[in-house]
Amino acid sequence: MTHFIDPAFFEKHHLELTHLRQKFHRHPELGFQEHETARRIAKELERLGLPFETGIGKTGIVATVTGSQPDNGHRIGLRADMDALPIKELNQHDYVSESSGRMHACGHDGHTTMLLGAARYLAEHRDFAGTLYLVFQPAEEGLGGGREMVEDGLFERFPMQAIYALHNWPTLPVGQVAVRTGPIMAATDRLDITVRGKGGHGGVNPHLSIDPVRTAASLIQSLHSVVSREINPLSPAALSLCGLQGGDLDGFAIIPDEVRISGTARSLDDATRGQLESSVQRVCEGTAATYNCDIELNYQRIFPATINTAEETRHVERCVVDTLGESALIRDTDPSLGGEDFAFMLEKCPGAYFFLGTSKDGNDYPLHNARYDFNDAIIPTGCRLLVTIGLSALSTPA
Repeated sequence: MTHFIDPAFFEKHHLELTHLRQKFHRHPELGFQEHETARRIAKELERLGLPFETGIGKTGIVATVTGSQPDNGHRIGLRADMDALPIKELNQHDYVSESSGRMHACGHDGHTTMLLGAARYLAEHRDFAGTLYLVFQPAEEGLGGGREMVEDGLFERFPMQAIYALHNWPTLPVGQVAVRTGPIMAATDRLDITVRGKGGHGGVNPHLSIDPVRTAASLIQSLHSVVSREINPLSPAALSLCGLQGGDLDGFAIIPDEVRISGTARSLDDATRGQLESSVQRVCEGTAATYNCDIELNYQRIFPATINTAEETRHVERCVVDTLGESALIRDTDPSLGGEDFAFMLEKCPGAYFFLGTSKDGNDYPLHNARYDFNDAIIPTGCRLLVTIGLSALSTPA
């Protein structure tokens, strides 16, 4: 059974929610530093009369909304992330970031606002059975806030049969919803490589050096062939080396002792992930032997893949169709090789993660761009979807 949620409620609150979103945007905070953000969320929850607990996973918050009907034992979670990125904003609107070098470039300000919009509706409409938990998660951007909340007892303190989350998606038209069963976001790994040689004069006696620049150049070429020649082309994967540091551009004749390389590997299944790691290790060892230098590899598994369970994915699909119509739903969407630490929650609890389209004209700035801005027009749709998914899940037989 899908609950009907009157869209007029969210249209009525749209302007206030937009102002709230823009306030979050003006005051971005990085992962595990979301103290003022958490205070603003807590203030809104207090105003709504909803009980909540703070400090979960360091700066996370969980609000509890219990229906007025006899308890049916059902417990469902709705999650939003709330941290910003270390990016200097280049927009010129009147709510531009007031924190130098930090901005909401991924729309977490919008996600938090939509979950607070859902809280507004639920605070006034308690005619349901069961309990909804509203999970405001810190530190999604690479720091593992989802893992911190899980390790802090999220599902022991707030037991749930399922948990759901959305992410705005600027490459989808406004109001389109894309979802799939199985992996929808990639496992995210980080590579930090140090190439150590023996510095010297690049003109007088380069033959007496062990050149880490030459070694790094060869290593980069070899690693960038791993996916194309060692990974099954039917198993999506990416390996990108994105940072290179060594020597001094003013020291044009100085061979340095050391070059550092950083990058990322992405995959959707455990076998591919393991193959990527072992191949990178082998290539580093082989290159070190070839060029008679030392190569140190630090390969970190940051996030697991975000894997939607089948029943919860079908539930999202039904709610989208009943709320927005069949034309709004994109089933079995292609997965993204982006990372998402909602994955840690889905490892412990069934659930689904989906994309909500926010593109105005197809030329929108992408996520993590210094000119990106969340599309406030989508706030009522996101609020309505979250409430529909939550309430309908409560009324679905366990």
